[in-house]
Amino acid sequence: MVTRRDFLHQGMGLTAAGLLATPLIGCAARNTHTVAAAGSIVHTAKPSSHTAGHAKNKAAAAAAADTAPAASTELEPPPDIFDAQALDLEFWLKPRVLDVTRPASGERAKILYWKDGQVIDSAYQELCHLMRDVNGKETAPIDPKLFETLWGAQAFVARYGIEHPLEILSGYRTPTSNRRLIEAGVPAARQSLHISGQAADIRIANLNEEVLGGLVRSFRQGGVGFYYRSGPRGGWIHADTGLKRTWKG
Repeated sequence: MVTRRDFLHQGMGLTAAGLLATPLIGCAARNTHTVAAAGSIVHTAKPSSHTAGHAKNKAAAAAAADTAPAASTELEPPPDIFDAQALDLEFWLKPRVLDVTRPASGERAKILYWKDGQVIDSAYQELCHLMRDVNGKETAPIDPKLFETLWGAQAFVARYGIEHPLEILSGYRTPTSNRRLIEAGVPAARQSLHISGQAADIRIANLNEEVLGGLVRSFRQGGVGFYYRSGPRGGWIHADTGLKRTWKG
């Protein structure tokens, strides 16, 4: 059976990969640009020493003020709000807390699982329990890289006011549970990465499949499946740490 040591030996992925070196597509730069534009408008309204020129410049300044955008003090989103490659080093170095819920069992937990560059083992075990096969009632080690992707997606959207728990619809599956899903007509691969603890089916309230899937895909940590469904709860996203690929189901 795979162990956490096996997964950790493969590397923690996001913490040591090129994501750490990616530049932040800064909101500050955009705000600076806006303020600078407003400043240039004020500069063109500088009064003249001649009375006629003064009146003309005053009228021009008033007209420009009507059309100029007001400088905003609020945080503006980066050009692509759902691109994880826009994240900076500080984002990846802060403590990581996963707020998760399991609709199938009614459980919810908010767990600090990573701090000061290390996974907290007791928290890791608790997350593995939450990701267990609810039907088969078995727990298995989960790839830490999968937790990083799940945390990264949740922490990223939280920066823009979306602070809902991450719903785990399916985590680890026993081979028996996976086979029963196939027999019942539920989308499941015969060699599913759920069986090896490398996949999860997830959703976040107020994020549709296209948005959440696009964000997860931008982490470039594995496969992403888009499962579109109608209804009040919508569909879900499959995220795994296998080969980089996408599909729709």
